[in-house]
Parts: sequence; structure tokens; C-alpha cells
Amino acid sequence: MDALHTAGIRFAEALQSGPPWLEKFWISVTSLADPKCIFTVCFPLAYYLDRKVGVSVLWIGLVSEWLNVVLKWFLFGERPFWWVHESGLVNKELVVLRQFPVSCETGPGDPSGHCMITGAALWPLVTALTALASRHSRSLAVKLSPFGAYALLQLAVGLSRIFVLAHFPHQVVSGLLAGAALGWGLQGRTPAASTPGFFVAAALALLLGSLALHSLVIAAGIDIDW
Repeated sequence: MDALHTAGIRFAEALQSGPPWLEKFWISVTSLADPKCIFTVCFPLAYYLDRKVGVSVLWIGLVSEWLNVVLKWFLFGERPFWWVHESGLVNKELVVLRQFPVSCETGPGDPSGHCMITGAALWPLVTALTALASRHSRSLAVKLSPFGAYALLQLAVGLSRIFVLAHFPHQVVSGLLAGAALGWGLQGRTPAASTPGFFVAAALALLLGSLALHSLVIAAGIDIDW
């Protein structure tokens, strides 16, 4: 893993050595793509456009957020900002990296929550826009434009997370793949006809489930907060 981590650090160095104007762009992307924006921005907008799509965004966002936390407990995953010091790489090789206010994230890093949760929750919105475009245009480029925008957004989010040293490239890739798979798999299983009480109960069940799982892992001698 050290070789993989070192390659990731070099990739981050290359990103940070880009034009100065890119710094503001990457930081803006990583801030706007924060998972909480799924619930505060994307869900209300999607719900306003179409109730079923909005509920799907909320449901998939909820499940993917929970699953991301659970996966991180088991996959762990170093954070680049901390790893360069803990591994001793800075004492062996020349490492030229810059720190940002959002660099010092703690906790396990695999898979990337930004990529996974955003990718999963936006999937139903993208498919709905694709269906809408297909009804109004015969152009293949127009039909594929929503997924093209989705792919570009996810790429930008992933690169921004590497740029600010929050994730290694392989953690970004795992987040992208997990997000797309979750979005595709859960879209057709959204309980769109359920009452608000169902979602409250589901959220409570996920919360209690995560607390119980956390206790079991700690009891097994695994330090989740390493």
C-alpha cells in the first residue's frame, strides 16, 4: 500500500502545481459537493421538479451516507495530509504539498464520501433529465448530455478531494464506483409512495443500526477512531 499511497501523493503534488486560478476552483468544487448539499439543495430542487425524483434523491442520499460511514469503519483508509507525516515520507523524500483549511479531515478515508454520496444521490436526477431530453430531442448528444455533465462533475469532485489532500486517488475511484452502483441499484427501489413517518423510522433505524455496529466493532477490539 505504501507504493500506492506514494503514487497518490505525487499525483496530488502534480495537481497542486497547476495554475493559481485552479486553486479557487478546486476548493469551490469540494465545498459545493459536500454531502450535506444533497439534503439542503439537491433534494428540495429535485422534489420541486418532480416528487418521485425528489424522494429518490433523498432516499438514496440517506442510504449512501449511512453505508459510506460503515464502509469506512471496515476499509479504514489513510488520509494523505496525515499519511505523509505518519509514514515518514517527508523525511525520506522531497514532498511539496500545500495545506488548506479543508485538508485536516480526520477519520478513515476509504471510500470518498463526497464522490460516493453525491454520485449515488444525483443518479435519479440525471436519469430523469436524460429521459426528459430523450422525449424532446433525437440528438444523441442532447440525450447523453445529462450523463456527460454527471461524469464531468464527479471527475471534478474527485480531483478536488485529491487536491485538498482529503483522499488518495484510489479512494476517489472506489467512491465513484460505489456511488454509481448504489444510484443505479437503489433508484428502482425507492419507497416513493411511503409516508414521511416511514422515512423518519428508516432514519432512526439506520442511526440505531450504526450505533449498534459501532459498539460491536469496538467490542471486537477494532479501534474505529484510530
